Amino acid sequence: MGAMFRSEEMALCQLFIQPEAAYTSVSELGEAGSVQFRDLNAEVNAFQRKFVNEVRRCDEMERKLRYIEAEVHKDKVPVPQVKDMPRAPNPREIIDLEAHLEKTENEILELSHNAINLKQNYLELTELKHVLEKTEAFFAAQEEIGMDSLTKSLISDEAGQQAATRGRLGFVAGVVQRERVPAFERMLWRISRGNVFLRRAELDKPLEDPNTGNEIYKTVFVAFFQGEQLKSRIKKVCSGFHASLYPCPPSNTERQDMVKGVRTRLEDLNMVLNQTRDHRQRVLMSVAKELASWSIMVRKMKAIYHTLNLFNMDVTKKCLIGECWVPTADLPNVQKALADGSNACGSSIPSFLNCIESDEVPPTFNRTNRFTRGFQNLIDAYGVASYRECNPALYTIITFPFLFAVMFGDLGHGLIMALFGFWMVIKEKSLSAKKSTNEIWNIFFAGRYIILLMGCFSMYTGLVYNDIFSKSMNIFQSSWFSPYDDHTLESNKAFTLDPKDSYIDTPYFIGIDPIWQTAENKIIFLNSYKMKLSIIFGVVHMIFGVCMSVVNYNFFKRRYSILLEFLPQVVFLLLLFLYMVFMMFFKWVAYSTFSTEQAYTQGCAPSVLILFINMMLFSSTAPEEGCNEFMFEGQGTIQRVFVLIALCCIPVMLLGKPLYLLAAKKKQVKPEQSNGNVNQGIELQEQTDIGDAQPKPQPASSGGHDHDDEPFSEIMIHQGIHTIEYVLSTISHTASYLRLWALSLAHAELSEVLWSMVLSFGLKDHDYVGAIKLYVAFFFWAFFTLAILVMMEGLSAFLHTLRLHWVEFMSKFYAGLGYIFQPFCFKTILEQEDDE
Repeated sequence: MGAMFRSEEMALCQLFIQPEAAYTSVSELGEAGSVQFRDLNAEVNAFQRKFVNEVRRCDEMERKLRYIEAEVHKDKVPVPQVKDMPRAPNPREIIDLEAHLEKTENEILELSHNAINLKQNYLELTELKHVLEKTEAFFAAQEEIGMDSLTKSLISDEAGQQAATRGRLGFVAGVVQRERVPAFERMLWRISRGNVFLRRAELDKPLEDPNTGNEIYKTVFVAFFQGEQLKSRIKKVCSGFHASLYPCPPSNTERQDMVKGVRTRLEDLNMVLNQTRDHRQRVLMSVAKELASWSIMVRKMKAIYHTLNLFNMDVTKKCLIGECWVPTADLPNVQKALADGSNACGSSIPSFLNCIESDEVPPTFNRTNRFTRGFQNLIDAYGVASYRECNPALYTIITFPFLFAVMFGDLGHGLIMALFGFWMVIKEKSLSAKKSTNEIWNIFFAGRYIILLMGCFSMYTGLVYNDIFSKSMNIFQSSWFSPYDDHTLESNKAFTLDPKDSYIDTPYFIGIDPIWQTAENKIIFLNSYKMKLSIIFGVVHMIFGVCMSVVNYNFFKRRYSILLEFLPQVVFLLLLFLYMVFMMFFKWVAYSTFSTEQAYTQGCAPSVLILFINMMLFSSTAPEEGCNEFMFEGQGTIQRVFVLIALCCIPVMLLGKPLYLLAAKKKQVKPEQSNGNVNQGIELQEQTDIGDAQPKPQPASSGGHDHDDEPFSEIMIHQGIHTIEYVLSTISHTASYLRLWALSLAHAELSEVLWSMVLSFGLKDHDYVGAIKLYVAFFFWAFFTLAILVMMEGLSAFLHTLRLHWVEFMSKFYAGLGYIFQPFCFKTILEQEDDE
C-alpha cells in the first residue's frame, strides 16, 4: 500500500565489480530486474567502447539464428515454446554455442545448396521430358503436311524451289514462361520477317522454382527455320526471354529412347530428393527443439554486453565502475545478486555497492501487480508522477469504475461487461501465453481488471437506477397508492405522477421506484435527479483532489503552502460549490412529503440554479405569490458573506506565496555575503528550499510545484497563472461533471429505443409467425445492444471518465513531471523484442 500511495524511495549507487566477475554479476542483476544503469560513457562513440567486439559477436550469432529460424519456418517445422527460461550462458558456454551455431548454419547451408542443385536438375529433366513428349505431336503434324508444302508456306515460290534443293528445315525446341509467350512470338516474327514457324503447347501442371519454391507456369515451343544465321538470331532471342533450350532428336525412335532415359533419371533423382528432404527435415527438427532457448540466451548475452558498455574502467584498469538507481527496498536483493555473480565465476575479490548522494532527480517507480498495473497505466498515460509525489492510481481503483458506472448504469449491460472481464481474469494464464498480435485485444486484456470492476459497479448503479435493458424491476413493491393498480397500468400507457396525490411516506427500499417507468414525467424527474447527482459527485471529487495537495505539501516540507495555497483554495470551493450541494440536500429534505411546516410547501421550492446565480451576481428574483425567495431565514445574508469570503481568497492565492518567499529570502540575506560569494545562491536555496529537513535533496525539488529558487517576477507569473486557472477551473470543472448526467440519460434512452423499436416488434404476435419474428428481432436487438450500448457507449463513458480524472481531479494536486524507472530486466527486454 505504501508503494501505491507514492513512488518508492530511490538510491543512487556505485557498483565496483572485478572484470572477471562483470559478466556474471550483470547477468544476475538482469535476472533480478531491480537496477536502472546510468551511461558513464555518454561522450564515447558506440564503436569505441570496451565490449563492442562482444556485441558484434552477439549480432553475428543473431544473424545465424535468424537464418536458421527462417529455414525452420520455410519447412513449416514447429518450434516448441520454452518451459524453463534459460539463463545467460557463461563465457565458456558462449564459445561452445558460437561453434554449434556455426556448424548448424554450415550444415543447413550445404543442405540447402544441394537441394537447390538437385531441384534444378529435376526441373531441367522435367522440362526436357515435356519437350520430347509435346514435340512428338509437332513432328507428326510436320510429316503429314510434308516438307515441300511447309517450305512453300514459309517462303516465296522462287526461294522455295531453291530451299527444297538445299535440304530439310532446322528447328529449336525449349520451354519459356507462359506470361512471356506473346512478346516472345512477336520478337521472333520481327527478327525473321515472318520466316519462322512456331508451334507451342502449354504445360498443364505448374513447375516448382528451385530457388524460391514458387509455382511457375511454362509453355513448350518448337521454332522451325532455315539457315544458320536465323538460328543464331533465334537463340539470342531465347536467351533474352530466359527460355531454356533442349536437344530434341529429329528421329522418332531416338526421341522415344531419349524419353525413356529421361524418365529413368527422373525416378532416380526423385528418390535422391526425397532422401535429401528427409535428412533436412531431421536436422531442422533437432535444431527447432533448441532454437527458442538459443535465441533467448543470445539476446541475454547481447543485453549484458550493452549494459557493460555503460560502465567505466578505473585508472588502474582492474575494476569496472557503474552507477545505477535502485529502490532502497531492493538493495539487499542487489547485494545478493552481486555476491552470486562473484561466486559464479570464482572471483576471490567480492563486488560491492556504495550509495552516493546526488542532486539529480531520481526516476519514479510504483511497484504494481496484475490488479493495479492497469490503473497505474491510466495515470502514467497522463504523465509520470514526480519523484515521491502522491500517486492518484490508488484512489482511481475505486473512483474510476464508479464514475464510469454513473454514466453506464444498467444492470444488464453491466453484467455483460463484468462477465467478459471475469472470463479474461479466469483465463488469464492461458490467454497471456498465446502472445496475440491483435492490438485491440491486447488493450482489452491489459485492462481486464478495469473492465471487471467497471461491470460490477455498473451493475450496482443499474440497480440504483432500477434499469435492466431499459426495464425496471418491482422487487420491493412500489411506494404509490392503489389508484395505480394493475388495471390502471394496463389501460394507460403513461400518466403523470404527483407525490402529493398518491405517494406513500415510505420510499422504495433501494433505487428508483419502478412506477416511474410508466410515468409521462419520467424524463423530467430523471433529468433533475441525475443532474443534481452529477454535481454532488463532481464537487466531492474535486474537494478530495484539493485535499490531496496537503499530502504533497506536508511531505515536501512546504507547510507554508498549506496556509497560503490549500486553505484559500478549499475555502473558495467549499463556500461556493459545496454550499450549492448543501442547498440541493436541504431542498430534498425540507420540501419533501415528510415536511409538516407550511413554509416548505412542494410547489414553492425555489430553484437551486437561480439561487446560485443570484448569489454570485448579488441580485434577487421576485418569488411567486405565496412563496419565499429563499429556503430559510438569513440565507441571503449568509450567501453574501460566503461570496465575499470567497473573493477574499483570490488575492491570498495570488500574493500569499510570492510575498512569503520574498520575505524569507530577505530575512536570510547576510551583509557579509554581499562580496559576490559563489556559494550564496546555493546556501539561500538550502535555507528556503522545501527539502531542507531531509537528508537527500531529491524530494525537495521533485514535487513539481515549487519555484523557490526563481526570481520574484517568475514566481509571480507562475502564481498568477495558477490562481487564474484554479478560479476559472472550479466553475468549468463543476460544469464538466454534468457529462455524468448527459451520458447516463443518453445511455438509458438508447436502451429504451432499442427495446421499443426492435425487440418489442417480435413480442406483438403470439402465433408461430410471432416466434420466428421474435428470433429475428432478438438477434438484431442483441447485436445492437453489444455493438452500440456495450462497446460504443462503453468506450464513450470510458473516455469521459478518463478526462474527469486527468483534468478535473488530478489537476488539483498532481504535477506529473517525473520519468519512469526502467530497470535492466531480461524479462522486459525479451517481451519488448517479441512485440517488435
